[in-house]
Amino acid sequence: MKKLYLALMFVFCFAAAAFAKVNINTATADELATLNGIGKAKAEAIVAYRTQNGQFQTVDDLAKVKGIGGKIIEKIKPEITTGE
Repeated sequence: MKKLYLALMFVFCFAAAAFAKVNINTATADELATLNGIGKAKAEAIVAYRTQNGQFQTVDDLAKVKGIGGKIIEKIKPEITTGE
């Protein structure tokens, strides 16, 4: 019974993590690169922009980052947040 309980807890934690949104204001380049359409170079550009200009107010502010357009933003919008 204890093993079953532990297995269920593991599955629940994994499922919760799988549905967690990536915070574009705090995520590392590696975390950002997990988003569909965002590779290592774009992820690093997001972090560099954030470092130079401050936090993003909305997810649409990603369009200010060179190489990030509206199509990419619409694709990843359900997966990202600004933390607010």
